[in-house]
Amino acid sequence: MTNLFVSGAGTEVGKTFVTTMLINEIRKTQRPVVGLKPVISGFSDDDVGRSDTGLILEAMGLEITLANIEKVSPWRFRAPIAPMMAATLEGRELDIYEIAAFCQMNTAPNCIKIIEGVGGVMVPLTNQTTVLDLMVEVGAPLLMVVGSYLGTLSHTLTALHTVQDHGLKVLGIVVSESLNSEVPLSETQATLSHFSHGVPVIELPRLSAEVKDKKIPSIARLIGLI
Repeated sequence: MTNLFVSGAGTEVGKTFVTTMLINEIRKTQRPVVGLKPVISGFSDDDVGRSDTGLILEAMGLEITLANIEKVSPWRFRAPIAPMMAATLEGRELDIYEIAAFCQMNTAPNCIKIIEGVGGVMVPLTNQTTVLDLMVEVGAPLLMVVGSYLGTLSHTLTALHTVQDHGLKVLGIVVSESLNSEVPLSETQATLSHFSHGVPVIELPRLSAEVKDKKIPSIARLIGLI
C-alpha cells in the first residue's frame, strides 16, 4: 500500500482538482486507488455532488450514498470556516489521532491511497494541533498544491520549509494556475524551482476552452506514483 498526502500553502488552490486528477490517472493503470478527504468544512447534504467529497467519489466511480460519504469524509462540518471553528459551532471536537488512524487503515496490498488535507498546512484542527501535526502523525509523503497568484512564492516556500523541518518528504509541488492571475505560470514555476532544493515543481494550467489542447502533465507519473 502506498500513501500520499495532498496538502497546500492555503485554501482554494486546487487540492481537490489535483486529487481527482491523480485518482483518474491511477485508475487508468488498473491499479486500485482510494481517495480520502477525512475532514471537510462547508459541507452541505443538499449539494454533495459539488463538494470535495462528492468529486472524490465521482473520480473513484462510486455513487453518492451516505455509506460512501462516510468512507471518504467521516468528519463533516457545515460552516465554511477552519475545521476547529466549524467543529466548535456544532459542539464537536476533532482528534488528530483518530483522524490519523482512519487515514492509516489498511487497504489492498497494491492500493494507492490519496489523502487530501483541509486548507493549508497550518490550519488549526484543535486548540493545540494543526494539519501539520496530522501530516506528521500520518507520516505519508506529501504533494503540495499551490496557486500562481501574487504572493504565492512566499506562501509556498514558507509551507515547504515548515513541512521539511518537521521531517516530512515532499514528492512535488504543483503550481495550479490561479484565476485571473497577472503572474505568468511559467515564471512562478521557474522561480520556485530555484528555491525548492530539488523538489520537482510542476505547472498545471487552468483547464478551459482556451487551453483544452494544451498538454496537461501526468502528475502521478512525475512524482513516481505510477
